[in-house]
Amino acid sequence: MKKKFKVIDLDCANCANKMQEEASKVEGVINVQVNFLMQTMTLEAEDEQFESVLKNVIKACKKVEPDCEIEAC
Repeated sequence: MKKKFKVIDLDCANCANKMQEEASKVEGVINVQVNFLMQTMTLEAEDEQFESVLKNVIKACKKVEPDCEIEAC
């Protein structure tokens, strides 16, 4: 499954790269892209695990950018 999310209060491109690096380390992630200009994150993971993978990706992103919010588009 692949879904796109809004990334709110993402401050800089460097932060987006760091978020993408950390999110890609989460078990179950097939592919993840964080786009600073569009303020979006696209996450791909197995259908059965998607919700738990998403929760772990959000935790990983919050470690990099605590003020950032990730919401469904």
